[in-house]
Amino acid sequence: LGSTSLMLLVRRSAVRFGGVARWGLRCLCSGDAAGRYQDTVLLPRTDFPMRVNGPNLLEREIQIQQKCGFDQLYTWQREKKAKKEYCLHDGPPYANGDPHVGHALNKILKDIRNRFEVLRGRQVHYVPGWDCHGLPIELKALGDLGTNELTPLQIRQKAREFAERAISRQRAAFQRWGVMANWENCYYTFDGKYEVAQLKVFQEMHNKGLIYQDYKPVFWSPSSRTALAEAELEYNPEHVSRALYITFPLLTLPAKLAAKAGVWGHVSALIWTTQPWTIPANQAVCYMPKVQYSVVKRADNAQLLLVASERINSLASMLKTNLESLATFAGSDLEGGVCQHPTIPAKQVPLLPANHVTMTKGTGLVHTAPAHGMEDYGVATLFNLPVECIVDEEGRFTELAGPELQKKSVMTEGNATVISMLQAVGAIVKEEDCVHSYPYDWRTKQPVVIRASKQWFINTDALQKVRVIPESARSSLLAMLDRRTYWCISRQRSWGVPIPVFYHKETGEPLLNKHSVTHIAKVFSEKGSDSWWTEPVETFLTPEVLQKSKAGAVSDYVRGEDVLDIWFDSGASWAAVLPDPRADSYVEGKDQVGGWFQSSLLTSVAVRNKAPYKALVVHGFAVSEKGEKMSKSVGNVIDPDVVINGGKDLSVSPPYGADVLRWWVAESNVFSEVQIGPNTLNAAKDSINKLRNTLRFLLGNLQGFDPRSQAVDPKQMHYVDQYMLHVLREFSMKVTDAYSEFDNGRVIRLLQSFITRDLSNFYFSIIKDRLYCDPENSLGRRSCQTVLEEILDGVSRSIAPVLPHLAEEVYLHAPGHDEGDTLFRSGWIKTSSVWRRPGLEEAVEGACAIRDSFLSSIPGRNAAEYELIIVIEPGLFFELIESLQEEPTSTCSQLTELMMASRTTLTSSLPRDLPSDAITSTGSFLINLEGGMIREESSYSVAAMPTSLSRCPRCRQYTSDEPDCLCPRCQTMLENAK
Repeated sequence: LGSTSLMLLVRRSAVRFGGVARWGLRCLCSGDAAGRYQDTVLLPRTDFPMRVNGPNLLEREIQIQQKCGFDQLYTWQREKKAKKEYCLHDGPPYANGDPHVGHALNKILKDIRNRFEVLRGRQVHYVPGWDCHGLPIELKALGDLGTNELTPLQIRQKAREFAERAISRQRAAFQRWGVMANWENCYYTFDGKYEVAQLKVFQEMHNKGLIYQDYKPVFWSPSSRTALAEAELEYNPEHVSRALYITFPLLTLPAKLAAKAGVWGHVSALIWTTQPWTIPANQAVCYMPKVQYSVVKRADNAQLLLVASERINSLASMLKTNLESLATFAGSDLEGGVCQHPTIPAKQVPLLPANHVTMTKGTGLVHTAPAHGMEDYGVATLFNLPVECIVDEEGRFTELAGPELQKKSVMTEGNATVISMLQAVGAIVKEEDCVHSYPYDWRTKQPVVIRASKQWFINTDALQKVRVIPESARSSLLAMLDRRTYWCISRQRSWGVPIPVFYHKETGEPLLNKHSVTHIAKVFSEKGSDSWWTEPVETFLTPEVLQKSKAGAVSDYVRGEDVLDIWFDSGASWAAVLPDPRADSYVEGKDQVGGWFQSSLLTSVAVRNKAPYKALVVHGFAVSEKGEKMSKSVGNVIDPDVVINGGKDLSVSPPYGADVLRWWVAESNVFSEVQIGPNTLNAAKDSINKLRNTLRFLLGNLQGFDPRSQAVDPKQMHYVDQYMLHVLREFSMKVTDAYSEFDNGRVIRLLQSFITRDLSNFYFSIIKDRLYCDPENSLGRRSCQTVLEEILDGVSRSIAPVLPHLAEEVYLHAPGHDEGDTLFRSGWIKTSSVWRRPGLEEAVEGACAIRDSFLSSIPGRNAAEYELIIVIEPGLFFELIESLQEEPTSTCSQLTELMMASRTTLTSSLPRDLPSDAITSTGSFLINLEGGMIREESSYSVAAMPTSLSRCPRCRQYTSDEPDCLCPRCQTMLENAK
């Protein structure tokens, strides 16, 4: 290189994540002396790239998947003997579209846990599945065709084909994300074997009397023409209803109020409703027995109204008039009162007590239409009121509502007509728009109604204790179960598992028992559930079945046309998929608290009296970086395929690869809403690149090192090397705990802290001189390399569940294993209890405390240009520090290495003849040994003076006796190398 050549030297200012850019070297000096020795310095060498971007990144990830057998890992670990099994039961995604970031969040979160369990030696049971039935698939499959021209079989065929195409796309995406699973044996809710298992659950529940048919109100979607469960609803907080205050004239005053009737005159009960269309179906007016009620007189027109006493002030404000209270009495005194129906002159309705009456809104009196309200139905059951549904399947008034309303939509013109009828009789006291939360069909995004119809129901009243992560989600689950006294499981569609019931043609009585269901399940196992439509009734109602059922002739029966709710489909997955009674974990989004979590729990507890899971993990939704729900119209949708492979404009949407997507999942707080966007993805990419840089530094310094033959026993290591093994062990235990708690974000934080604080800012800065300038096979260098290999192995395994592609790529370059070995087949982080030696931690951390005092005294200056005198009073602390430097003064002791100084003197008293330019600092260190049994706080002093030694032209340390001369260490090394 000539006399002007530059020598690369160790940079001691490694900072931030990784902190080893360009190997941590920089150009500091020039001249013949430097150039003469550069080939004797052992600089890092590796072909592991610092960065992999663009097409090279995508190609590299796919190569790693193929070379490291990603697709064979699940089968391998299932065949391997293991003492424990970990079962994560996959909640089936809906097979109705392309994969989205919600899928990515869910599947990657599961995969991180599964890969962690494989690494620590457990046998993982994870069978991915798909929810294949239901209206959304049916509607998308049919498009604009509608159902009128198609037979049920034609509808089912189109729906099946649509679901299969969606499954194929989703499965390919999940595999590309690196998800480890039994991809050859997934479960599908339209599979014959699955349907048979589901019917067995249905049969068990029916045998126990938990499944029954009844005529009661359910959520009904006119736009879908089917009943809906609570989990199939979305609540629109901006729904606008026309709210009315309506009078029901009291024809018969309650007995305790009748005495005052002559004084008062005519009194009307005042009710409030946001659904005027239900007034024609009214059967009662309800009150709260334990609340006070009053008869009030309006100041503006002398009208007498019966209302709850605590609602008087709000009503007066709303009516803009004073309300004078004429009498106040207990709600229980209203017993026996009878009102005139406002729109049906011949109809009278009673005043009845009910606990669902609230005082937060309205008047304290509630209009009750049993066919169109859940609580209303409860009142009707208690008091034997008629339950007359006046609305058909399309959401239109039936003839029961009268000729003026018949065939009008209850949500539009029918509602307006009822309001006009009430206006005509002077029953409306106040009319206003009310913005409130209202249930919508989650598929069609249209409002639903409540209407009574004959449906199949499950009685729900059991819950077994399970762990819920986060714990805050438990209350939501319990609250939903408390509100859900029954579950409507019948749907009026074609694409689903048929309810195995036949009805008597004349009486309408259902034929459903263990004999009929067992035989139907057998037929389904042989011919599939399509046979319900293709086979004659005789196939199912054989003479044997009819005889055991004590039924009449087969010609007396017609098969049912309803299918099971898809939540019952997926809720029975434990019966079709799980090898053991309970899965360790169910992991799904928070919407499943009212969906799959609940349906699985209810079916399992009903059949087996136990929950199907030991723990629930409830994560949030993926949202934009602004916290907004993703919407194509807003343009903030993030497509995981674009994240991995890049978009049309690579400058705007570059390819990030699968590991960036996985890092995003791991780094996020998944128990709240999870933000994703360009900034998030770029930050994830930068974090991975910094991590790559650290791993590259480790690999570069392990070139030529074989831990199987060259590793140093911990007892022979330098103290700081032993100390780093102790730090690595602590790190690994914390990472293990974090993974076990589904706290992947803590794993990332632990990793970044370990690399930044413990490696880059501490260990790497100390050992570079030993790595680069000590003899290649020296004990000090091999000691250091042994630790670096353990660190590389530990860090690689700690990130492997999150970044399997990067981890396997590092493993391909790492020393110490045979060709064809893979990281995921070689276990979890390997640490040893012998790495923690008594006194070791205190010795190194005590020396670090002294170093911190020294460095603080020379801010901005190079520590290598100073020599130190460290003064410690005789005692335990002195003995610990003395173990790092046996001789009083040294330029090459472990203590000098830790101080990063030129020369260090350890003494028990400060010399009197300190130079005038000496910088002194003091401090103290608390020793805590034997679990607190030995505690001793010792003080120390440090005197730092500019060194009198010269810089060695080879190692660049101030350890040479003469300028441009080698230091003793380098001189000896070069002489031995000749």
